[in-house]
This record gives sequence, structure tokens and C-alpha cells, in this order.
Amino acid sequence: MNNDEFDQFVLKFGKDILRFCRMTAGNAENGDELYQDTMLKLLEKKKKLESMQNTKSYALSMAIYLWKNKKKKYANRMRLVPIDSMDEMSDEGYEIFNHNNDDSPEHIVLQQNEINMIQELVASLPEKYRIPIYLYYSADMQINELSKILGLPEGTVKSQMRKAKKLLKEKLEAIGYDR
Repeated sequence: MNNDEFDQFVLKFGKDILRFCRMTAGNAENGDELYQDTMLKLLEKKKKLESMQNTKSYALSMAIYLWKNKKKKYANRMRLVPIDSMDEMSDEGYEIFNHNNDDSPEHIVLQQNEINMIQELVASLPEKYRIPIYLYYSADMQINELSKILGLPEGTVKSQMRKAKKLLKEKLEAIGYDR
């Protein structure tokens, strides 16, 4: 892959990868850092990318790999030298704004609150359920692509998706959400 092809890749898939990084990291700041690290790694390996069939999948799996490594480093540091504030790694959600002029301000606020609530619930899922949900819904990936990225059989990915949806449904019902 040459520089022009890499630029085209970033223009075409950069937003999807950034959104995934922000959702995975839990906030915009950590997500932006993860995105930057991912793109830097891809840039370093751009010669290898020309032989790859699905560069977007490779980029997302690279982001997952980098995020897991960062979490491991953070956990080891916490074990060695704990700090009082854990807010740096807390899941804060990711803001999505609806720019439809037909909606009233009240509707927009209610809709944003609903989005934030659901994002918090998804962020509270265990990682093995959260990552497939993020990839499926935010990166518009199919089960077979998820299977390749996560290195799991398709049946396992499907069962993780089912379990994640079931957990989300239970949590939503517990707080009285009935949409």
C-alpha cells in the first residue's frame, strides 16, 4: 500500500475506526489516543497491508490488540503502584448528537439521555461481550468478519452476541425501560 492508498483508506474508514476506538476506550480522549496508536502501527506496516484483503478488519483487530496491551500495562502499574483515582479508565460514554431540525429541544435532550444510558449499559458489559457488540453495531461488521478479527469460531461470536443482548435486555428491564 502506498501513501495515496493509505490516505484513501483513512478517508474511507477512519471515522468508523475512530468511533470504535472511542467506544472501546470509554471516552474521547483515550479513544483518540488509541486511534492515533492504531493508525501509527498501520502506517508502520503499510507495505504489508497491500497483500491483506480486508484492511479495515486488520485495523480494528490492531486497535483491540493495542487496547488490551494498554489495559494490561495499566493493571500491572496499579498492582505495583496503586493510585487513588481510577477515573482515568472509567467508562464515560460517547456523545452522539441528532442534528434533525424537526425535533424539539426536549426530544433531543431525552434522546441524548437515552443514548447515554444505553451506552453506559453497553460499557458495563464484560469485555468479551462488549467488543463484539461495538464491532457489530458501530463498525457495521458481519458475524464472519467478527469471527476473523476476534479469532473465535462464528458460533462463539453468535452466542456472545446473544448473551450480550440478553444481559442488556435484563438491565434495561431492571431500570424500567420499555421501548
